[in-house]
Amino acid sequence: MEDSVEQIHKIRITLTSKDVKNLEKVCADLIRGAKDKQLKVKGPVRIPTKVLKITTRKSPCGEGTNTFDRFELRVHKRVIDLFSSPDVVKQITSITIEPGVEVEVTIADS
Repeated sequence: MEDSVEQIHKIRITLTSKDVKNLEKVCADLIRGAKDKQLKVKGPVRIPTKVLKITTRKSPCGEGTNTFDRFELRVHKRVIDLFSSPDVVKQITSITIEPGVEVEVTIADS
């Protein structure tokens, strides 16, 4: 009474980082690992970059010329869709992930 056929799920992997090089490296490693296991892969889909900006006064006391510092933080995001069983995805996502890259895995029935 065992099911020899494993259920195929749609697995969405969302990668987020401030550093594009680390993000692209993790994306390439994930896709290479998935293709080695002959999985169907869609992506990486590049989500538009979020730019967070903060403008502050340079002078702490408020006196003098109005000079400002402008700081910005760019958040890059990639989405990869895989079609496989959750066990195989656990093997693929066990690769070394670069520091500063956040990985979110969502599993849905396909």
